[in-house]
Amino acid sequence: MCGIVGFRTNRDFSRLRDALPEATSRLVHRGPDDTGLFFDQESGVGLGHRRLSVIDLSEAGRQPMASDDGMVNIVYNGEIYNFQEIRSTLEGHGHHFRTETDTEVILNAYMEWGMDCLTRFVGMFALALWDSRSRLLFLARDRLGIKPLYYHFTPGELIFASELKALMAFKGFPRDIDPDAVPLFLHYQYIPSPRTVFKDTFKLLPGRYAVFDGQDIRIRSYWELPHIDRTSKGRDRSEEDVFTELDHLLTQAVSDRLVSDVPLGALLSGGIDSSIVVALMQKVNTSPVRTFSIGFNEPAYNEAPWALKVAEHLGTDHTDFYVTPKEAMDVIPRLPEIYDEPFADSSAIPTFLVSRLARSQVTVALSGDGGDEQFCGYVRYWSTRAMATAFQRIPGPAKEGLGLVLDKIPPTWVERCYLPWRRFLPQRFRLANFPDKWEKFIKLLGQTSIQDLYRMTICLWSEKELDRLMGRDIRDCQYEEIFRETGNWPLLSRLMRVDQKTYLPDAMLTKVDRASMAVGLEVRVPLLDHRVVEFTSTLPDRLKYKRGRGKYLLRRLLARYVPEELFERPKMGFGVPIEDWFRGELKEMLLDYLSPERLIKEGLFDHNLVEEKIKEHLSGKANHQYRLWALLMWEMWRERWLE
Repeated sequence: MCGIVGFRTNRDFSRLRDALPEATSRLVHRGPDDTGLFFDQESGVGLGHRRLSVIDLSEAGRQPMASDDGMVNIVYNGEIYNFQEIRSTLEGHGHHFRTETDTEVILNAYMEWGMDCLTRFVGMFALALWDSRSRLLFLARDRLGIKPLYYHFTPGELIFASELKALMAFKGFPRDIDPDAVPLFLHYQYIPSPRTVFKDTFKLLPGRYAVFDGQDIRIRSYWELPHIDRTSKGRDRSEEDVFTELDHLLTQAVSDRLVSDVPLGALLSGGIDSSIVVALMQKVNTSPVRTFSIGFNEPAYNEAPWALKVAEHLGTDHTDFYVTPKEAMDVIPRLPEIYDEPFADSSAIPTFLVSRLARSQVTVALSGDGGDEQFCGYVRYWSTRAMATAFQRIPGPAKEGLGLVLDKIPPTWVERCYLPWRRFLPQRFRLANFPDKWEKFIKLLGQTSIQDLYRMTICLWSEKELDRLMGRDIRDCQYEEIFRETGNWPLLSRLMRVDQKTYLPDAMLTKVDRASMAVGLEVRVPLLDHRVVEFTSTLPDRLKYKRGRGKYLLRRLLARYVPEELFERPKMGFGVPIEDWFRGELKEMLLDYLSPERLIKEGLFDHNLVEEKIKEHLSGKANHQYRLWALLMWEMWRERWLE
């Protein structure tokens, strides 16, 4: 894995040229093994690269890498798992290779097929090619958005990088906050693509490429998630046929990702997704797989005992590490540097810790990310369907009467009845932002919009409270667009598709990429092999959610390798006890960063409302952990990157 950065300009070349070494060095964590620069002053082009050596560790694999004739140069971040197959095809077309790298395969594939080469790649990647023949800068990102690619565009100039911190190293880079991005961040816990926190700066969407001719940028799609409906091909296939093909596809996806010239292992939580990946690794491996997990002393957050049981059954070489609250909280000051765009998923903390543990022994690790979004693994999918079904069955007059009655009950009264029982519920079933959710529930009695129902399960700060907090509305983003595009889909498939195009790349994969690359660990995600995703997209909901449980097919497949009693348990998630920390060890930090003096000086948030939420949380009257965490992450990010 690597870090890439570069530019093309028809303005002040020397300004960008002088900044490129520093911009490249800001990505040293992504590529600690080597670095390289390329300049074409006449064309106003510069490319920078930081290398994490994984395939062909020799100097021959250095980047930027040039074609045989020197006319095309590439910088690339990722892994192409079928590069040997493509290489054989290219050799048949007369191409010769100097290295054993997949980078050279990409370069020659572009020389042979042009931009269409992207459709031949199986893997994860973000790449940039400067083609001096056509005088075009070509950027591309993998199909599912596993690897990041940011760019800042103004007419006549384009700069790009794996992370925002590299863009911010360029002198004159405008750190102008996009005012619409802030409420989106507080609402979703991340900033939905293609937006970023800054104006005129964007994320290249998954499955897209961009071409910059020196003046304008053109963005095109080379792959889309399959469009489905109730009559899609594959929905009438027998369960046994589907099961057999899924087993084959997943085994192939795992096997493809075991190619490495450096030590390799797996992140094992003990859940279904990571367990199936490890089981298949053991199936195709000749020696025990190295597996890693972390544990917490708080039982509600501790999956380590389950991971150990799975590891023992499969016979892996397992390492676990129990994290103290202090060790976990010591990560928090690092988060604004690791996530150089505001990011409010607190599971970034354990993700960083398990990545650091794995990196102490291996350079590459496989993970189980992507299973929930394909196999109906989140409780919110079927809870949304249940609410929609219930609301639709209530006659109109009854809805109106019930709404009037419930509206008379103060939400704080309801929450007081709920709070004593809350601690007995699994983490995933605990409600946050209770007063607002009560108001939304009443409102939704009169309308059964799936979009609103689903938003109720995922949002942090609601639209109503954002208006109070900062006087701004939520602007449309990909979320609304995807709901419009999937209006006639089966409900569960529709909700999964929304997550596949928003939450998965912008939250889950962003979290894993930054946390793992912060310690120089390459993480591979076999469940997101595009061939697997294309296949699962055609499957009916009944093969994903059955008998009141999600991941039906994955459960059935895992049962081939692991006894059901080791994985048939409530989903725990991968989190830390922020709720309790805010009332204890993190209280001082919370009160400091969200103090009225700081917020008044910034002038962005209503300090009275923030103070109200803090008091309610500290007193135990309400649980605002996710809302307050988002505000804390914003303030810590702003202090690091804007002051």
